Amino acid sequence: MVFLTVTNLLRVRGPDEIWRKRRIFRLAAAFIGRRRNCYSVAVRNVHRALVYATKARKLKKEDMKELWNTRITAACDQHNISAFALKEGLDRSNIMLDRKSLSDLAAWEPRTFECLAAVAQKKLELDGFIDGADKKHPTGVNLNLKDVMLETWLKEKK
Repeated sequence: MVFLTVTNLLRVRGPDEIWRKRRIFRLAAAFIGRRRNCYSVAVRNVHRALVYATKARKLKKEDMKELWNTRITAACDQHNISAFALKEGLDRSNIMLDRKSLSDLAAWEPRTFECLAAVAQKKLELDGFIDGADKKHPTGVNLNLKDVMLETWLKEKK
């Protein structure tokens, strides 16, 4: 930097302050108003945004884990096996797939997931594993929840 007077040279605290402020202003570039232009306001808002970003990374992992479990459970219900029994059967068969892989197979490759469920079920039968969940065989009829509830309501009214 070039200073035309000595007073301007004395007022600047050096290059460290310039770069420190520049880093904050770059992080605050998307903000609106004084949150973007005024350093004292920008610093507070940038720190708060960074805290939220840190928390959001952990929440994102939890949300994805919950989504994967939901997909696996729904696919297991279609094939008459509990999610625990599926995982146990795959582990005993030395098929090491994590939640993400299983959920992707359940969503995008249903036939492959069906084969994995069959392998797990067969292995559990051979090992004599007893699952605590009482699963019934599917009827092959797609039930609409509204219709089922309507029939129940009509029976109560009679």
